[in-house]
Amino acid sequence: MMAPTQALFREDAYLKTADAQVVALNDRGGLILNRTIFYATSGGQPGDTGFLECADGSRIVIAGTITGETKDEIIHLPAPDQPMPKPGEVVKLAIDWERRFKLMRMHTACHLLTVVCPFPITGAAVNEEDSRVDFDLPDAGVTKEDVTASLQELIAADHPVFTRWITDDELAAKPTLVKSKNVRPPAGTGRIRLVCIGESASVDSQPCGGTHVARTGEIGEIHVGKIEKKGRENRRFRLRFGPLPVA
Repeated sequence: MMAPTQALFREDAYLKTADAQVVALNDRGGLILNRTIFYATSGGQPGDTGFLECADGSRIVIAGTITGETKDEIIHLPAPDQPMPKPGEVVKLAIDWERRFKLMRMHTACHLLTVVCPFPITGAAVNEEDSRVDFDLPDAGVTKEDVTASLQELIAADHPVFTRWITDDELAAKPTLVKSKNVRPPAGTGRIRLVCIGESASVDSQPCGGTHVARTGEIGEIHVGKIEKKGRENRRFRLRFGPLPVA
C-alpha cells in the first residue's frame, strides 16, 4: 500500500512553493508525490492549479488536484501534452497563489456566513468569485443587506483563524460542532481537524479540511449577492467580493 501524501497545506495554507519527490504515476496519468502544497478538491473547495518544475527547468502544468481512494491520496492532474517526470525525481511545486488566496478568503467568509445564519447547512460550494451556502431555512425573513452588514462586522473585527485537532470521541461528545444537515466529517481516522475563529474559538469552530486565511480581516469586502429559494425549506446564499451593489 502506498504511503499517504504529506499534505503541507493542512498546517500552512500560505506555502506557495515547496520541493517534493515523485512517488508514482497512476494509470490515468496523475502524479502522486511524497508531499504537496496542492489542495485536492474536497468539502466544496476546488483543487489547486499551478505547475511542477523539473531539475532541467521544464515545467508540468497542473490543471487540477483530486483525491484518490482516500483523502490521503492526493493526485496532481497534468494538463494535456505535458512532459512527465520519472518516479524518484525531485520537483519544485508552485501553486497559482492568486487563485488559492481568493479561495482561502471565500472559504473563510463561508464559515462566517454560517455564524451569521446559524441554520443547518444543506450544501456549499467555494469558488473564486461566486460562492454559495445552502441552509435549511423555511422563513426567508433575513435580508442580504442585514447579513452583509453582520459579515462585514466580523471581518472588520479581524478575528484570528486557526486550526486544532480533536478525537472522534470528542466530536461525538459535541455534535453541535457539525453544522451540515446531511454530511458528517470522515470518522475512523482517530482525529478531526477543526477550523476555529476568534480568540479561544469564541466566534466559531467546525470540522473542515479546507484552506483559510489567518485573520478575518484578510477576507476584505464581501457581500451577499442574492438569496435564492431552492425548495420549501431551502435558501441559497450567494457570496461575492466587493461592496453590496446599490439597488
